[in-house]
Amino acid sequence: MISTSRILISIVKICFDSQKWDLLNENLKALTKRRNQLKQAITNLIQEVCTYVDKIENQQIKLKLIDTIREATAGKLYVEVERARLTKILADVKEKQGNLKDAHEILQDVQIETLGSMDKREKFEFILEQMRLCLLNKDFLRMQIISRKISSKALHDPNFQDLKLKFYELMIQLDQNEKSYFTICQHFKAIYDLTEIQNNETEALIILANIVVYLILSPYSLEQVDMINRIRQDKKMDKLPLYKILIKWFLTQEIINYKDFLVTFEKEIKATPSFRTVPSCFSNLDRWQVDLINRINEHNIRIMSIYYQRINLLRMSELLNMTPEECEEILRNLVVSKIIHAKMDRIKNIITFHQIKNQSPEDILNEWSHNNDALMNLVNKANHIINKEFMMRKIKTPSIAA
Repeated sequence: MISTSRILISIVKICFDSQKWDLLNENLKALTKRRNQLKQAITNLIQEVCTYVDKIENQQIKLKLIDTIREATAGKLYVEVERARLTKILADVKEKQGNLKDAHEILQDVQIETLGSMDKREKFEFILEQMRLCLLNKDFLRMQIISRKISSKALHDPNFQDLKLKFYELMIQLDQNEKSYFTICQHFKAIYDLTEIQNNETEALIILANIVVYLILSPYSLEQVDMINRIRQDKKMDKLPLYKILIKWFLTQEIINYKDFLVTFEKEIKATPSFRTVPSCFSNLDRWQVDLINRINEHNIRIMSIYYQRINLLRMSELLNMTPEECEEILRNLVVSKIIHAKMDRIKNIITFHQIKNQSPEDILNEWSHNNDALMNLVNKANHIINKEFMMRKIKTPSIAA
């Protein structure tokens, strides 16, 4: 194997030194396809030829050599790592030429998760590159699938903190297109917890401001409330007094006046990166005038459900400065998502709120058991009364024989 490897490497080296590029490609094909050729010798040959790729300045010759190597390594598991690296180089060349679609398709053909011999860090970087090209080509579904190839163990590895930062930055851009605000908030929180960010106070405060804004933009849920309370207790919030007040507004069980909200927060919030940098699928105007206003209105209706048992739809729309149709639509969405429980009499335009009981599974089971026992007692009591009536009727009715 050693002697064969030396001969194979010498052949391609002579071709490279004499710049006989066509002869190099022909010999490479012939030597790798030779019958019963030793696998280790082919591996050494491919590794040697791969070093020539970076040394070739002529782009056309380089691409031809890459295609020849990829063709020679197709289906050979013992040179899968070299093939993957060359594929990445080819994708980079296509991207520099402005052909993003081809670069995307070339790189996606590599099932990097199956390469057991590749270093974990290199594999992580390869997956991030696949995600980046998916994002550039707006292939969001494939990007979501590829992102799941990165395990939580890799994300918590202290040696991969720089790659973890790149991963969450890509995921933030992905979820911005879906308007998954709470997921974006979780990604920012993961970045915020990095040691590198915690040591950089300026960067930490910017990310913390983004977390607050995305929390406010997120639909109401128990997870959202829990994170708001945890962020509120962060000591760095004292250096962001306006954002601390913003959190307090949404945690206080009072109706938020939209005009007062604009006076207090509009200038500051619109200056955050969350509102300055947005994907092309929607504008700042959408995020401010649609999403944020919806969150304020949802908060107000949720607070109303706490203080009111019954309210007229017209009165509700007056309090919220909305049309009855808009008010009804938001109310319907809240009921469908089970944030509040309410019924509406469309004839009288009366909305009736029902308080939601926050019961544990044990309490629900005990209540069901108690109600079941009460029902059976009523059935037994009714059965006893019916039997008693039958007996009394038999006593009062004379028999036929008599």
